[in-house]
Amino acid sequence: MIVITGGAGFIGSVLVWKFNEMGVDNLLVVDEKARGSAKWNNVKKRSFVDYLDSDPFIQQLEAGRYDGKITAIFHMGACSDTTERDVEYLRRNNTEYSIRIAEWSLKNKVYLAYASSAATYGDGALGFSDNDKLTPSLKPLNAYGQSKLDFDVWVLNKGAEKKITGFRFFNVYGPNEYHKGAMRSLAHKGYEQIRDTGKLRLFKSYKSEYADGGQKRDFVYVKDVVDAMIWFYDHPEHKGIFNIGSGHAQSWNELAEALFAAAKKPLKIDYIEMPPSIRDQYQYFTEADLAKLRNTTYKGSFRNVRDGVADYAQYLSRPENPFL
Repeated sequence: MIVITGGAGFIGSVLVWKFNEMGVDNLLVVDEKARGSAKWNNVKKRSFVDYLDSDPFIQQLEAGRYDGKITAIFHMGACSDTTERDVEYLRRNNTEYSIRIAEWSLKNKVYLAYASSAATYGDGALGFSDNDKLTPSLKPLNAYGQSKLDFDVWVLNKGAEKKITGFRFFNVYGPNEYHKGAMRSLAHKGYEQIRDTGKLRLFKSYKSEYADGGQKRDFVYVKDVVDAMIWFYDHPEHKGIFNIGSGHAQSWNELAEALFAAAKKPLKIDYIEMPPSIRDQYQYFTEADLAKLRNTTYKGSFRNVRDGVADYAQYLSRPENPFL
């Protein structure tokens, strides 16, 4: 049986979908009070053997209920709100929960892959290399990124990077994110703005080297993300912490152009003031260094925003059912 924590959430539910597409349904979906919530739509049509809330799952896991029954864990579950300021909550929910799963997996020699984040890189002053020697020096800009970095450092301190696999996801967008509220990608929020108002709002730039809307991100389509994850599962000889992004930064303006094209509407962008509360934490540039990934035998590709948004539009255009 394969466990997917955060399995009703964004990336986790697309992973469930991908396994089902492959004919795999011996899945245990774990999430935080998902049943009856909006995100339950992400999995209500999927095939899996059971669902558990996250607290009962970890308790039963540690009590030995699943010893000898689980073949792999994809730990995608976490509080992903980058504005969350409750450090103790993030430590308990993100870092410590991950450690508990990792300790069980290592003890029972069960395949483990987990979600880290590009938020660990902070303002990018040290670059975006997933070289393990750089990791302890990283300085995230928010408590969420720190909670992810703390687990990455735990993995390295234990020498566990030789036994488990971590994925530093960059700016993931795509179907099944609609339930995330303010944490949805601009691809989702922007399409709604264009559909409803005919225009899109983007933040002004406060750095002279970047034009308004010229700030850049490494946007990566969720279907490409889960393809990479499945590949690592099928090639367990590759372990470590890897960047998962397109490897090519694109501007918010380029994303806007793709969204207007997908919505079949003329380009109209309003540049608005950035809230002072986030100006000091704002990343002007992110781009995954894929050298470590490309040093494996992985040959998969990652779509640019034009192609990713074009595929995403088939879901965005049906607001009553915007999921896989």
